[in-house]
Formats: sequence, structure tokens, C-alpha cells
Amino acid sequence: MKKFMKAGASIGIACALLYGGTAFGKESLKENDTIVFLGDSITAQALSPDGYITLTSQAIAKAYPDLNIQIIGAGKGGHKVPDCQKRLDHDVLQKNPTIVMIYIGINDVWHWTHPKVVARGKKGTTPEVFESGLKDMIRRINGVGARVILCTPSVIGEKHDGSNPNDKMLDQYSDISRKVAKETGSQLLDLRKGFLVYLKGNNPKNTEQGVLTKDSVHMNENGNRFLCEQVLDALNVPASDTDA
Repeated sequence: MKKFMKAGASIGIACALLYGGTAFGKESLKENDTIVFLGDSITAQALSPDGYITLTSQAIAKAYPDLNIQIIGAGKGGHKVPDCQKRLDHDVLQKNPTIVMIYIGINDVWHWTHPKVVARGKKGTTPEVFESGLKDMIRRINGVGARVILCTPSVIGEKHDGSNPNDKMLDQYSDISRKVAKETGSQLLDLRKGFLVYLKGNNPKNTEQGVLTKDSVHMNENGNRFLCEQVLDALNVPASDTDA
């Protein structure tokens, strides 16, 4: 896999990895680990040939060819925390995971304002339900002996000056995820901070999309590589092992 470390972006990536780090330390992968990626359409699309889950799987296989690490995608388009709670047993716990990465929150915010969703009479997730749902999933995951890496939601719009319409609410829900990670002793992958740091250094025109996303939310090629770097760092896979 081509490492996402362009010369003009190296400082941004380094800072993003710093902010995208963990609250409770990183654990190295172990033999026969099973990693389940739980999320929405960003995670569902990540199983494509250039998606961040596929790239992550390839990098792990190259770095640790003898560990027999299993990678499972469990993303579904449009899903929010309550949706993930409902399918947690079937899509996650029955896979016997040892590590579960939860990357959720975009739709919990976006569905308060997304015109098509609002027109259908649907809504986002309240902060209270978002927090309690995350805690419920983490409790159930820990209950089967697996550890959680909890991600903050990334972006709905790539402007880095706080002018995207959903920025304030995304920051609020990201703070909830940070709080939940701390209170549950879960590892935190702070994608929200990581994305903003990168975009401040690599989006000079302050455009809404096209730097890391193809539509302000879902990853383009660079975004998938960026996410892969973040995930590998959280999993304590040495960055040098992602070189082609």
C-alpha cells in the first residue's frame, strides 16, 4: 500500500496522528485477534478495494503475516447509535471479536438537518441517547472480553474555520465520545481532531469537500489513506510497515 505521507502534508499527518491517538495507551495486536469495524456508510464503503478497512487489512497482513489477524466490516448506511445497538449481537458479538472499533456519530448529528431525512419525518439522536447508547455497546462488548477503540465523528463539510453548518453539533457529540471513552476506560481515536488538524494544513481554499472526502462526508482516495494511517496508529502498527 502506498503510504499516505506526501511531502507537503507530512506535518499535518504527524499532528493528526498525535491528536488521533489514544487516551489509555495502545495495545499491540496479538495472534488470532479479530477486529470488527462497527459504523455507518463510511465504514460500509471502507470494504471497497481502496477503502480504509481494506488498506488496513493489507497493512496488518504485511506487518504481521504470522499472527492470523481477522478483519470484519460491520458498517451499514444511514445507521446511528440506536441502530448499531440493535444489531450489535448479530453483526459484532457473534463474530467473537477481540477488538471492536466503533466509528459512529455522523448520522446521529446529520439527520437533524439533512433535508431528505427531515422530509421523511426522521431525526438524529439526542445527546442523551447518543451517550447512553455508546456506553451500552461498550459494556456489552467488554462483556464478551473484547476491548473497544471509540472514534469521534469526523466531518460533515471540510471547511476548517468552524463554518460548516453542523460543526457545533459535531464538536458537542465528539466531546460526548471523549467523555464516554474516559469513563469506560476505552481507547480513544479522536478522528474529529485529527481531521481538523489535517484540513487546517491542507485545505488552503477552505473548500467544503474534495480534500479528504468526495461529498463532504464519505472518504475519497486520500481520505481512505488518511483513515488507514489513523487506524494503524491506534492499533499500534508501526507506520514504517505501511510502505509499499
